[in-house]
Amino acid sequence: MKDGPIRRAIKCLARFGYLGELRIRRRLRSSQPDYELAGECSSCGACCETPAVQMAPLLLRFKTIRGAVVCWQKWVNGFELIGRDSKHGILIFRCTHFDPETKLCDSYESRPGACRDYPVNLLDHPLPEFPEACTLHAVSRNADRIRDSLADLDLSAEELAKLEADFYAKKDP
Repeated sequence: MKDGPIRRAIKCLARFGYLGELRIRRRLRSSQPDYELAGECSSCGACCETPAVQMAPLLLRFKTIRGAVVCWQKWVNGFELIGRDSKHGILIFRCTHFDPETKLCDSYESRPGACRDYPVNLLDHPLPEFPEACTLHAVSRNADRIRDSLADLDLSAEELAKLEADFYAKKDP
């Protein structure tokens, strides 16, 4: 689904607002994020195939607000709602601009701000989660200390690897 000139203009304004708010929020933050980005993008497209939008769980309960967000995402960004995680306040979409065969976006130049800022925007979350197929991951800024502490425990290699992943202390291969 290609964007027309009006939709591109609205997406540009929405992106400007999103990125402006994001810059302000990051400047007002009292410290650096708890995580750093590690790994390299393999262009698997997992992040594009099912983008997610996080809302305050309380707001997600209001049908009118949820409906407005879903309508906005569909009309402006071409995202169709396919599910939701009410516990974490996440709406899960299918992007109509993503081609699963080529793993490319047909409106890459006018993609939403959340797509432009991905995956850095995940590092603002308390527990950043990446799609299973993704080769990127978050690493705690305290990863070295966490690994040192775990090394002192009597653990199998599998147990150690699982705890390093659970505590965001996984090393790059």
